[in-house]
Formats: sequence, structure tokens, C-alpha cells
Amino acid sequence: MKKHIYLLVFLACVQFVKAQVIYEPFNSSKLGETRQVKIQLPRGYDAHQDKKYPVILVFDGDYMFEAVAGNTDFYAYWEDMPDAIVVGVNQIDSREADVSYSEQNSLPIETGAAFFEFIGMELLPYLDKTYRTEKFRVAIGHGETANFINYFLLKPDPLFRAYVAISPDLAPNMVSYIPERLSKFQTKVFYYLAISENDIAAIKANSEALNTAIKGVDNKNVLYNFNKLEEPSHYSLPAYAIPDALRKIFLVYQPISKQEYRDTILKLDSSPVAYLEEKYQTIHELFGIDKQILLNDFKAIQAAIEKTENFEYYESLGKLARKHYPNTMLGSYYLARFYEETGEAKKAMKTYQSAYVLEEIGGITKDLVLEKASEIKADFNY
Repeated sequence: MKKHIYLLVFLACVQFVKAQVIYEPFNSSKLGETRQVKIQLPRGYDAHQDKKYPVILVFDGDYMFEAVAGNTDFYAYWEDMPDAIVVGVNQIDSREADVSYSEQNSLPIETGAAFFEFIGMELLPYLDKTYRTEKFRVAIGHGETANFINYFLLKPDPLFRAYVAISPDLAPNMVSYIPERLSKFQTKVFYYLAISENDIAAIKANSEALNTAIKGVDNKNVLYNFNKLEEPSHYSLPAYAIPDALRKIFLVYQPISKQEYRDTILKLDSSPVAYLEEKYQTIHELFGIDKQILLNDFKAIQAAIEKTENFEYYESLGKLARKHYPNTMLGSYYLARFYEETGEAKKAMKTYQSAYVLEEIGGITKDLVLEKASEIKADFNY
């Protein structure tokens, strides 16, 4: 049943993106030919002229692009990841030549080296010049191209911040090259590796060896995920791995979940408000996006304050809410709760009353703030 659900979602995504794809013939001097490139711009791209977007580059774009583009649009719609520009490079007639490497050192040679230069020296600069791109880039490959994306990882200044290697057909030396390079990263890098129990035997064995090696890397800048599925074949694995990879890479971007609230926020020894601010600062640092703090996330911190009875944190939460939702009751309500719980009843009453002229939000209504003010007035005979 689960397998059928995955496939239905995959097919729905494919149908959705067909009408939104731009096909661009790219004349490459490095390749000495014209290569077809597929580009999906996010919803509202033309309407938001000041907004920039991460780039997701999909190798094997002739069959992988639609799966990535559809899942990207789906997750972005529900704010589980930022809007992104998805680019697919078609390799249907050139795949073997594109990924060729030396048997001596496992690095690209001849047509493989030309394809490597085409991506780094022609295609990515063109995308940055033509479209409004952020510096955060994701590379996604399958099989031979899942091996190939690692060559960008090995560069002193990598072109991508996230790598999705689905059932990689690894060159001999990559099992040692990759963990050695990951151990030296001084900035955040995402690495996602997926295989299947039903995968090709050599691919599965090498990928499991790579997984063991990466797990041994002691570097907090490496954000690593390994996913081994039971059912898919080598060829169907992308339909399962792509949505999981996107969700894992953009995990910090997602609204605070019940699990995050339960397992992390409720167990904090420090301020949950500071945790919230750091979460959004991380989003800015990683993705270059100044994201407004979601009302859902304010509510999660509010719930934690009430649950732990650490009411002193309401003061900083109120100030933060006034910054992000200045015309609403949210900030005033939190500040009134702070005054109420820290013994300043009259100040709490006046703050509730002052909130009346502001906009209602998230269940905080004019009736609620007046009722809270009236209760304090009655209790203290003001």
C-alpha cells in the first residue's frame, strides 16, 4: 500500500510540472554541442522581482527532472522548503561519455572532464546571470551521475552545498576520497546517500562501505543522512529517495514539528526564544533567505513556556513577536502574560487593554484580551 502511495504522489508531481517547464537549448563550447536543459521557476517568480532562490541541479534530467521539480513545488507550497529553481540536464544520449573517469585515479577524463567544466564554467554561471539565484545549490544524481556529483565536492571551493547520491555507482577511489574531503569542511555541507536492499550488488556493497566511512567522520559541519530502503529496485529508488532527501536537507526550514517540540524544545536548559531565533538565523545563513517567523513556531514556543512555567521567557517572545507581527495582538499578548505571571498585574491589565486596537491573530481576539484585562481588574479591584 505504501509503495502505491509513493508512486501516486510521484505521478501527480510529474503531471503537474509538465506545463511549467522551460526547455532551453544550451550551446556549450566545452562540450562542442548543444545540450537541452530543463528549468522550472518557482510559483510567483515574476511577481517577486526582489527575491532570490536556491538552485537544485538534476543530473539525468531526461528522467529525474520531473520527480525533483514536482516534489520541490509540493514541499515549497506547504513551506517545508524554500521556493527553488530546479534545473535538469538531459543526458539520454551522452550519459556514458559525460561520466567517464580515469581507471588510475577515479577522476574525470576527456569527455567526463569536458562535462565537468560545462557544469561549473558554463551552466552554473549562466544560471546565476540569467535568473535570480542564491548561492545555496543542491546536486542530485542517480547511479553513475550519483558518483559524478562528488567531483564537485572534492574541489577546494565546492560549487554545491548539498549532495544527493541515489544508488551511486562509485568509482574505485571514491570510498576514500569522499570521507577524507568531508572531514575537512569548515562550512556546513549536506550529504544524502540512498540505496535499496534490492539494489545492484556491487553498488550496495560500495555504498555501505561509504556509509561506514562517512559515519566515522568527526566533523560537525557535515550534515549526513543515509537511507536504505527495502522494496525499490535500483531504477525505482529515485521516486522514493528524492522526497526524503529534500525533506532532510531543508529540515531546519520546516515549521517546528511535534517531535521537535517534544524531543528538543521541552528539554532545553536555555531560552526557547533564543532557540527560535537561532533556527531562523540558520535558515538565513544556509539558504540566504530572511524568512518571517511562522505563527506556528511562535505558538510552539508559547506552549513550551506554559508547559515548563518559565514565564520569564514571555518578555523576549513578546518583543520578537512585535518585530515580526507589528500590527497584531501577538506581541502585546505575550508581554501581558509576562507581566501577569511576574507580579505586575496593573501593567498586564493595561497591556491587554492596549492590544484591543491591534489586529486579531492566531486565536488572540479582542474578546480574549478584554476578558483577560477584566479578570485582573476584578481580582485586584483596580
